[in-house]
Amino acid sequence: MTSPSRRWWALALIALAQFIVIMDTSIIGVALPRIQSDLGFSQENLSWVFNAYVVAFGGLLLLGGRLSDLFGARRMFATGWAVLLVGSVLAGAAGSVGTELAGRAVQGAGAALIAPSALTLLMMLFGATPKELTRALALYGAAAPAGGTAGVFLGGVVTEYLSWPWVFYLNVPIAALALVATLTLMPAGIVGGRGSVDLVGAATVTAGLGAAVYAIVRAPEVGWADARTWLVLAGAVVLLGVFVAVQANRRQPLMRLSILRTPNLGAANLTQLLLGGAWIPMWFFLNLYLQQVLGYRAFPSGAALLPMTALIMVGMIVLAPWAMNRFGPKTMTVTGLGTLAVGMGWLSQIRPDGIFWVDVLPASLVAALGMSLAFIPSLGTAISSARPEEGGLASGIVNTSYQVGSALGLAAMTAVAAAYGASRLGDLPALTNGFSAAFLGAAVIAVAGALLAGVTLRTSRPGATAEPDTTGPDRTETDRAAV
Repeated sequence: MTSPSRRWWALALIALAQFIVIMDTSIIGVALPRIQSDLGFSQENLSWVFNAYVVAFGGLLLLGGRLSDLFGARRMFATGWAVLLVGSVLAGAAGSVGTELAGRAVQGAGAALIAPSALTLLMMLFGATPKELTRALALYGAAAPAGGTAGVFLGGVVTEYLSWPWVFYLNVPIAALALVATLTLMPAGIVGGRGSVDLVGAATVTAGLGAAVYAIVRAPEVGWADARTWLVLAGAVVLLGVFVAVQANRRQPLMRLSILRTPNLGAANLTQLLLGGAWIPMWFFLNLYLQQVLGYRAFPSGAALLPMTALIMVGMIVLAPWAMNRFGPKTMTVTGLGTLAVGMGWLSQIRPDGIFWVDVLPASLVAALGMSLAFIPSLGTAISSARPEEGGLASGIVNTSYQVGSALGLAAMTAVAAAYGASRLGDLPALTNGFSAAFLGAAVIAVAGALLAGVTLRTSRPGATAEPDTTGPDRTETDRAAV
């Protein structure tokens, strides 16, 4: 039995894991021009310093969840930290484009092992007490947007005062300490038992998701009418179709397709997908507006996002749990997405000669409030809907939904922004029009998420957790011990 104090220290490590894997998506943003100059990236393929991580992360999350269920959450959590450490060293020491992208992909693979096992460990530690589980999910959830925003801030500091390799080397001491702390703090857990790893399923879903993201990211450069765009998209559809067929006919699939029929699980994952698709473009283009239109340097630009981060932390830790218990997860999910849409719409009113205190701060705080209200209820609903022995799978699915939504949303809004002038560097009115269009597009995504959540999420009593799926094979003594 884990002592109360050790459980909360373990939660701190779990939250740190979520903070780091999300921070690694954003910390490279400010450093990209120097990486491009030193390693010889073309303007066309520079975006893959970001995409190599996100595609590997999102594409391998289901495999990470399955490995967590089969071999134990603590073991996969520690393995993920080790892989992340290796990838960070490789990316920081890279002397060529290929090595840099390989390092980023290895980082993403490590994150794909860490994220689902972290949520499984959280459920093992706090799942027996709904009130504590809500608090734990709030602290865990707050680490994700905090990591995203802190990455921008830290990236600016490191790039401006050290050098770009340190945006990767920062992970090395953290990963080493996390490996030691995992052995000390985390419950030994339960190995999920006998089973096999569905390598065909892992390969097809990763390649399919990667191809879809690649096509959408590349479309603004080569054109939506270009045959290459549609050929890659068609390939993605075929690969994902093969994945579904394999899962339907395999005795031990990577993802049991019937899990998506679990009440609320599919709806909550769709909500997470659209939430990521709205939030990440807002964060991305807000940073560009601060630097390219308002003229902020890297460090001040990161610091300007700190009020938004602080509100997200307070909202997720204090406000969201109280509101969930008072009004229920469905009401708060819909309210949060609606509030996020309002903040995005307000940000779309930015001006070429804007002022941070008028054009950015109020609207960004409204958007941050919406994010904090929607994230925790939808995440908690997705995780608690699954059977306990499939916690790793459910964690992998919900993380995949958010990451894929983030990548696709950013790619789509990049195309929208470019169409309205965001590619015309130095032309402040054109840049502002492009960023404004992206904010408005992100608001539309948030509105779609609110409407779909309102229609598809089932209402539960305030303070009640979602009922897990109890269909399927009987749980073993090992499964019962896990909870």
